[in-house]
Amino acid sequence: MGHINEREAELDQWFRAEVAAAKPGPVRAQDEPAAPGATRTGAQCLELFDAQITSRHLDLAARRLTREGRGYYSIGSSGHEGNAAVAAALRVTDPALLHYRSGAFFVQRARQVPGLDPIRDVLLGVAAAVADPISGGRHKVFGSRPANVIPQTSTIASHLPRAVGLAFALERAAQLRVPCDYPEDAVVVCSFGDASANHSTAAGAINTAVHTAHQGVPVPILFVCEDNGIGISVPTPSTWIEHAYGSRPGLRYFAADGADLLDAAATATAAAEWVRAHRRPAFLRLRTVRLLGHAGSDLEAAYRKPADLAADLRRDPVTRTGEFLVTAGIATPAEVIERYDEAGARVTAAAEMVWSEPKLTSAAAVTAPLAPSRPTVVRTDALRDTTAPQPGRSPAADDATGDTGTPMTLAQAVNHTLTQLLARDDDVLVFGEDVGRKGGVYGVTKGLQQRFGMRRVFDTLLDEQSVLGTALGAGLAGFVPIPEIQYLAYVHNAEDQLRGEAATLSFFSAGQYHNPLVVRIAGFAYQKGFGGHFHNDNSIAALRDIPGLVIAAPARADDAAAMLRTCVSAARVDGRVCAFLEPIALYHTRDLYRPGDGAWLAPVSGLRHAEIGRARVDGTGSHLTIVSFANGVPMSLRVARRLAARGVHARVLDLRWLAPLPLDDLLDNARATGRVLIADETRRSGGVSEAVCAALLDAGFDGRIARVTSEDSFVPLGPAASTVLLDEARIESAADKLLAMD
Repeated sequence: MGHINEREAELDQWFRAEVAAAKPGPVRAQDEPAAPGATRTGAQCLELFDAQITSRHLDLAARRLTREGRGYYSIGSSGHEGNAAVAAALRVTDPALLHYRSGAFFVQRARQVPGLDPIRDVLLGVAAAVADPISGGRHKVFGSRPANVIPQTSTIASHLPRAVGLAFALERAAQLRVPCDYPEDAVVVCSFGDASANHSTAAGAINTAVHTAHQGVPVPILFVCEDNGIGISVPTPSTWIEHAYGSRPGLRYFAADGADLLDAAATATAAAEWVRAHRRPAFLRLRTVRLLGHAGSDLEAAYRKPADLAADLRRDPVTRTGEFLVTAGIATPAEVIERYDEAGARVTAAAEMVWSEPKLTSAAAVTAPLAPSRPTVVRTDALRDTTAPQPGRSPAADDATGDTGTPMTLAQAVNHTLTQLLARDDDVLVFGEDVGRKGGVYGVTKGLQQRFGMRRVFDTLLDEQSVLGTALGAGLAGFVPIPEIQYLAYVHNAEDQLRGEAATLSFFSAGQYHNPLVVRIAGFAYQKGFGGHFHNDNSIAALRDIPGLVIAAPARADDAAAMLRTCVSAARVDGRVCAFLEPIALYHTRDLYRPGDGAWLAPVSGLRHAEIGRARVDGTGSHLTIVSFANGVPMSLRVARRLAARGVHARVLDLRWLAPLPLDDLLDNARATGRVLIADETRRSGGVSEAVCAALLDAGFDGRIARVTSEDSFVPLGPAASTVLLDEARIESAADKLLAMD
């Protein structure tokens, strides 16, 4: 680790030598402009310098603590300290989603909020201490609820879609009078690195911002690319960021030298003021330099030339600011160095105090923010009257229909429930590709836009990351968003928006921020004469792996209505992230046992709430429990009827909730018969049946267990699909084999 100490020492010595050698200018009053035509006074420049040197010393302390085994994070902001000027250009009420090298921004922002101590707060995160006020010891992140800094982890541009969604939702919240944590004229700032600017997620998010603004919709977002010219070890051409974003129509471009405090301050102020005035997206390229490598373990000398490292040192923004303060007559060399040392002493003292702070010591403590649950409050919210007038309700909602008792298909039930929710609650938004004018690919959202208007029900562009990002941002702005993803397979294009963004926000903010979200996904297989694997996708393993995610899979109309209401209330009350999987093949199904019986239709007037993690049971048979969900439920019911005709009495347990699984109901019904057959339409590897088997075994169930599933295959086109998908014949055959066992 000696090379790290040497580089840190070199950086410190360079600062001292260059400041000491700087030629003092005529003494300038601190309330005067720092230079002719400057937008900042001498006092303001000293304030920004304090943020820069504090961030620098925090980097050094983090690296020292990590080397000593007392800290756990060493990705630093050294060389990026010019971003303090961006913080000064914005208001504390402007929401910020920060790059992990935006340390000086965080320090400058936090120091403007009474009672906050950015030194202690950052170091508590480095020490993984429970007292860390943002993550509670779960990760070192830049975040603060009072300072309106929304925490991000070490992501590669995945926070940009959320930032765009938040900018989009600010105006919508004001227009719809939905309570929002941010003022109507707020600007969203989102910072990221030059390497991240090349990521498809960044390109898609920026495209969405420009596309949305092109249609006249306000999107007040300032993208800040902290361009240090290298992504870990891969250089970024010096002209690339300007080439890629400098002349894009609809995106106002600004550029500043982050090592030049006055240039950075003036340009950042101009960019922020432009966005605030025009409510349109802008892009600020802040030229920076990466000092001390990518992270504590990174040996830059292994892949960079000595001349390049020396050139970086000459562009150190802390040194450049210190020199400027001297030559501008704002402070003497001794005063600048003294200020630097005093900041170092404060950081060192804080580091010595925080490293021994208690850490998280149990799985329960670590996971506490993942799945907050207040079922009684959720139930109360779900059962609120859908027809009584609500204060401030839009006129379009006054004639909302109540529950009529008319039997419905699953698609009709979802449409009816969305109508009720939109009518009852102005915080509900429904959106996605084709949900507006067309009413959805399968007609599930038909008529909603005509009834509630384009502010409540709207079409999006074809980009699942942006659809989900819009939802994540809207949730931060006070909405309960219900986005639609057209097909289950399309979710995989944007899976990290659920895994890395939605599911982690409450975790890394210790529950201070939430992502209320109910994403409707048309999914599963069994579409006749249509599809192939993109439209007949039966894989949900990736969703089941996301901590805290609620996965609902209704099979019938009444369950769909009740479960959708419950998910929306869980999102509103507990901030839950819910995936609502709608079986496409059952959307318009009417019959169960024979053509024309209408037995799969159901009224939605009775069941208006379905508690998360509770199953539904059909029958009281004592010979066999068939466990299934979605398309497997009607198949299992038909198999159970045929078994009954042979004197074998089975009950069918519809899981309904695939996460969390209804463990109590599962175990009770398994023990009631002593035999369990899991009819799982998903794949054998990674499918739901694996989790059900494991749950039964973990609970000590000692009866017989068997499972029958679809094949580990993509779903082919046409009749070939039947060769790989679960069907009734396979369920019945598996039941016979299980019943034949001793």
